[in-house]
Amino acid sequence: MKTVAIIGSTGSIGTQALDVLRDLDHEFQVVALAANTSVDKLYAQIGEFQPRLVAVQDPKAREELEARLTGSIAQVVGGDKPLETLVLEADADITIVSVVGAAGLLPALAAARLGKRLALANKESLVLGGELLLAECSQHGTELIPIDSEHSAIFQCLLGQDIDAVGKIVLTASGGPFLHVPAEKMRVAALEDALAHPTWDMGGKITIDSATMMNKGLEVIEAHYLFGIDYDRIEVLVHPQSIIHSYVEYNDGAIIAQLGIADMRVPIQLALTYPQRKPRSERLNLVGKTLEFFAPDLEKFGCLRLAYEAGRAGGDRPVVLNAANEVAVEHFLKRKITFGGIYEVVLETLERFPTRSASTLSELLEVDKLVREFAVGLIETGRWRT
Repeated sequence: MKTVAIIGSTGSIGTQALDVLRDLDHEFQVVALAANTSVDKLYAQIGEFQPRLVAVQDPKAREELEARLTGSIAQVVGGDKPLETLVLEADADITIVSVVGAAGLLPALAAARLGKRLALANKESLVLGGELLLAECSQHGTELIPIDSEHSAIFQCLLGQDIDAVGKIVLTASGGPFLHVPAEKMRVAALEDALAHPTWDMGGKITIDSATMMNKGLEVIEAHYLFGIDYDRIEVLVHPQSIIHSYVEYNDGAIIAQLGIADMRVPIQLALTYPQRKPRSERLNLVGKTLEFFAPDLEKFGCLRLAYEAGRAGGDRPVVLNAANEVAVEHFLKRKITFGGIYEVVLETLERFPTRSASTLSELLEVDKLVREFAVGLIETGRWRT
C-alpha cells in the first residue's frame, strides 16, 4: 500500500484527489492532509481518512483545529512553515501539491527532497522557482508528474518519444466564459460572470485566471520548465470543447494528442498510479462531436501576452508577473477592482517594478513579497475601483 500526502486537500484538486483515492481503496493510504483555512472541510476529511499528520497554514485556524482534535490520533504540525514541515515528516511515497499560488513553492521543494514522487498541481511553484525545483528533483531522484490536464496530456504524448524530435507542443485552452464577449464588455464583467466557467469545475482563483487567460500563460511557463522546450515552440490554441487536452507536433509533421472527458480526476489518477492505468467508468464519446480551434486574441487576453513576455525575459519577471496577478485576482474576488483592472495591475507592476537579482530561494521569496506590496499600493490608488 502506497502512502499519500495531499497539500491543499480542501481545494478543488485536493477534494477530487480524495475522490480518486476512495475509488482506489486498499491501494493507497492517506498519511497527511494540509489546508490553508478550511477547518470544517479538513476536520471531516480527517475523520474519514485518519491521517497521522495534518497541517493548517493559518495560525488561528490551526488553533481551532487543534482544539477540535483533542484525543485524536492525528498530530497537528505547527511552526512557521507547517506545509513544508508536514511534507518532510510525512515522507509519503506520493506527495500531491495542489495549493493555489506561490504558497505551493516550499512544500513542492520539500517533496522534491524526499526522492519519491511529486504529483504537482501547483503551476506557480515552477513559475517562481522552476530551476530550483527541477534541480532538487534531479539531485534527489524525485519523479515529477504533472497533474494539470494540459501538462498531463503533454507528459503522455511524449512517452517513448525522442524529445529532440519535438517540433512544438500545443496547450489547448477553453477560452473561458468570455471567449465570444467583446473586449470592452469583458473589462467591466461582473464577478459572477467571470466565475461561470463553461467547462471545468475549479476554485475561484484558477477560474478567474482562466477568464483572463493568465492561467494559460502560467501554463506556458510551466511547460517550458517541465519539458525543456523553448518558448518559441510552445503554442496556445483555444479549443472550446475541451476534448483535446493538449498535443505534440513532431518534426515529421505527425501529431500525437491526448483526448478525454473534462474531469480532473483522470490526470489525478494517472499521477497516482503511473505507469499503470486503472479503470474508470467515464468514457469520451466522440460521435457527433465537433472540434473547433482558434488562435487566442492577445490584445483581448493581454495577460497571456504578458506571460509569454515574462517567461522569455526570465530572471525575476515570472515572479513579478505571478505575484502581481495573485494580488489583483484576490482584490477582484473581493469586488474591490474591476475585471479589466487585473490586467492593468499586472502590466503596470511589470513596467514599474525594478528588475532584481532572483536566483536563490530567499531572493525569489523576497521579490515575491516586495511585488505584492507594490501591487497593493497600485490598487490603493483607486484607479480600478468597482
